[in-house]
Parts: sequence; structure tokens; C-alpha cells
Amino acid sequence: MSSNTAISPTLPYEECRGVLRVYSDGSIVRSPKPSFDVPVHDDGSVDWKDVVFDPNNQLQLRLYKPAATTHSPSSLSKKLPIFYYIHGGGFCIGSRAWPNCQNYCFQLASQLQCVVVAPDYRLAPEHRLPAAIDDGFAAMKWLQAQAEAEDPDTWLTEVADFGNVFVSGDSAGGNIAHNLAVQLGAGSVELGPVRVRGYVLLAPFFGGTVLARSEAEGPKEAFLNWELIDRFWRLSIPIGEDRDHPLVNPFGPNSQSLEEVAFDPILVVVGASDLLKDRAQDYANRLKNWGNKVEYVEFEGQQHGFFTIQPSSQPAKELMLIIKRFIAQNSTCC
Repeated sequence: MSSNTAISPTLPYEECRGVLRVYSDGSIVRSPKPSFDVPVHDDGSVDWKDVVFDPNNQLQLRLYKPAATTHSPSSLSKKLPIFYYIHGGGFCIGSRAWPNCQNYCFQLASQLQCVVVAPDYRLAPEHRLPAAIDDGFAAMKWLQAQAEAEDPDTWLTEVADFGNVFVSGDSAGGNIAHNLAVQLGAGSVELGPVRVRGYVLLAPFFGGTVLARSEAEGPKEAFLNWELIDRFWRLSIPIGEDRDHPLVNPFGPNSQSLEEVAFDPILVVVGASDLLKDRAQDYANRLKNWGNKVEYVEFEGQQHGFFTIQPSSQPAKELMLIIKRFIAQNSTCC
């Protein structure tokens, strides 16, 4: 249970990026400040608002759309694709409201010309897996409810194409996106009339009890080093389980075989210097060898989260073009 009360300074604790402390007595202290305290670049070209999608768990999502569509929705030649962006943070930290997340969503909405949906989800260790996966699914069901509503939110429905939905996730969010792809299957039939056309996994957070080479040999000074990876897993995996849990290791000894699962198209992106690289590459190769439409893109010299940490960098700009092409290739025209 989260606590803001004073904790004995002598108690040992584990810390995650300066915003979460878990003490040895089980006390949990969260800071209201974000890990990435950067300015928000809101130039007015993108409109946004928050919506509650799960009142029981008090979960919100943030919606974004190009501002021009607000002033003149009827001028659109066609409605805009919907692009989910599920934030990262090792299942333990992060928020739709953190400035690095907000800035990236501004860019996604503007450069992709899409409606961005950025949902929050319950965080560990207060809410261990599968809570985050369940919340990701609830955010998808919220969109279905909007598509079917007799009195819908026109801010969304006047501009959004419910038949062209893409689900992306960053790190832990990429893990959520994968698990949604497995749960929904090709065609996302249970979400009708909503139709998922593809998934974008940005440095997906997978694990396993046997370390991949990039995990074992990754430098300690890496932005996401093994010490932090291990801490995130210990705080988020169900008590008594290990990193071969099916939600953590898609190819673990207890995991469902994915060989017979039909997937919608998937784009997997990772930095070559990311400790998660080998798992992402193995994931893409296996799914592709099983006959799925999978594209794997590796950015030389880039670490974990390069596209949100330096969103104006050349690699981040190249990634935006790759995502834009993936959407164009997998969207329906009508």
C-alpha cells in the first residue's frame, strides 16, 4: 500500500528512477514528480483531453488529435487512424501525464495525423501482473464502447476511424501490446466494430530466467541496465513466480505456444545498444518464421527509450517515418 508517512531512514529500500521506493518492511513511497522532468512542448497544434476509462480503478487515458480537426472536422477527406501509445516504466512507474510521454504523444498525433490514445494502467508492486495487461484490455474495450455508443463523445467520433486502430507500446507498454495481440488474435473480432490493423512494439519488455546475451553483457552504465531490469521484474511479477511467467517470457516453459496463434501485422523496434535487444530480435524472428507479418527494425548505437528521451534526434525522426509507413501499409482505405 502506498504511503506518504515518514519512514525510518535506517530501513533499506529499493528505488526506481527516483520516484518509487520500496522499503524492506513493505512500505511503498511514490513521488508525485516524474522521473523525466522536462518542459511540456504544447504549441497548440494538437488538442488533448483526459477521459476516465475505468472508474472502478480510477484509471484515465489521454486523447490527442490534430487541432485542425477540432475547428473543422467536416473538412477531413477521411477519418484519422487511432494509435494507442502505452507508456513504459517496467510496470512500476510512468504515467500518461509525464511530460516525456505527453511530448511524444504530441509528435505522434501531429506527424502521423492520427488520434492518439494514451492509457494509464495500475502499477506494481501495489498491483502486480496481470493487472497492467487487464487494464490495457479495458482501455481497448472503452474504445469499443465509444464506437457503439448511442450518445458518443463527438470530440473523438467525428474524427476517429474505428476500423483503423494500431496498438503501440513502449517497453512495458510493448509487453502489454504483445499480450493484447495474443488475446485479441488476428482480426480482433471481439472488439467489433473496432478493428486493430497492427501492433508497434517499441523495445518490448520481455524476460526469462536464462539471460539473453545482451542482458548478460550489457554495460552497467546503460540507461536501462540489468540491475534496474531485475528490480522491475521482482517488483512486478506475481509473488512466488519467476521471469519465466507467461506474461514475461512469451517462449517460456509454461507459456502458451504461439506457433498456432494468428497475429495481425507487427512492427518491432529496438536500439542496438538496448539490453532488451536480443529478446526483441528473437521474438520478431520466431513470429516471422511461423508465418506472421513481422517487421524488425534495429537502430544502431541507440539505447533504451531513445525516441522519447531525444524525440527530435535523427533516429527518432526516422522511427516516426517507419511507423507512418507501417500504418499506411496496413490501413484500409475505406
